[in-house]
Amino acid sequence: MTNFFSKPEVILTIALLVCTFIAHRIIIWSAAKLSRKVSRSELRKQYLNRYTGYVIWTICAIAIILVWGFTTEGFWVALGSTFAVIGVALFASWSILSNITASFILFFSFPYKIGDRVRIHDKDLPVTATISDIKGFYVLLVTDEGEIITYPNNLLLQKGVSILNESQDSIFDLPAEVEEVDRTV
Repeated sequence: MTNFFSKPEVILTIALLVCTFIAHRIIIWSAAKLSRKVSRSELRKQYLNRYTGYVIWTICAIAIILVWGFTTEGFWVALGSTFAVIGVALFASWSILSNITASFILFFSFPYKIGDRVRIHDKDLPVTATISDIKGFYVLLVTDEGEIITYPNNLLLQKGVSILNESQDSIFDLPAEVEEVDRTV
């Protein structure tokens, strides 16, 4: 039994697991500290922890597979095939990845927070609402009429968005005052 634990593969595997656990804990601690500093919701911190955990532990699993001697050629072929199948399956829904990326950008850049009243400048469907929650793929907006709108995170970054203060309307909603000018000579 002691011979098993003295193998380099076992030692590297344990080292990888410990390093991954420590890195994940540091990220969780940093996200908690950052969330308190900028007064972000606990739910957004949980989303960040979950997604970074997926990425970190997936990288760890790949490293452990490589440590135990699977050939890299076979591994890369299997990984490439898997991503090809996933890519074809998600081809129609490619924006899922951009929504996750946008979620991270929204978390770290802090442009909007829960409770902000916003106006989304979309030529097809302009929206004025209050942000009730920011999730991994979309933002929940509540209009004055009580309508709940799910708005994709990537569109929130692509469209122009005004953060409205205490007023109910954006400057784009107010009628323009027209002065009458005497044009007689």
